[in-house]
Amino acid sequence: MPLIILLAVVQMLVSCATPRIQVDTAFEAPYTLDAGDRLRVTVFGQEGLSNTYAVDAAGKIAMPLIGTVEARGRTTEELARAVAARLRQGYVREPHVAVEIETYRPFFVLGEVTAAGQYAYVSSMTVETAVAIAGGFSPRATKCCAQISRVVNGEVVRATVPMNYPVRPGDTINVPERWL
Repeated sequence: MPLIILLAVVQMLVSCATPRIQVDTAFEAPYTLDAGDRLRVTVFGQEGLSNTYAVDAAGKIAMPLIGTVEARGRTTEELARAVAARLRQGYVREPHVAVEIETYRPFFVLGEVTAAGQYAYVSSMTVETAVAIAGGFSPRATKCCAQISRVVNGEVVRATVPMNYPVRPGDTINVPERWL
């Protein structure tokens, strides 16, 4: 009988050490553009229009002929369609437009890390690698999970995520203080 109790206690401790965190699927919406992203817009056959454009603080890019185009909240495919639609209005007969992200906007790390701040986004980043970029955990940090704040459909959404959760450009990661 004591062996069964010991095994039950060990199982409880192991399950506490690796929490299973469920993240709402709304948090997984496709990546959308925002201020700080640098884009490579290619209009095939129109070298004068193909260039690198920065998404400004108002969430727009400014292109020759068509002026400003709303980029905030759009995916790269949606922006390509919007640019093509504007070019089709008397400038280019059949525009073929491609939009690629050249440089992502930064992400932020707050809380119990050595050097909280703003950092350049690196592809395929997780919360754990973001914490490493910020100098690692402070002695009081919770090391199993963190909170991420992310803009989804125009609203800031917060979720508690495991350390292997993917980070996106513009995310704010907060590493909480542990209690014990």
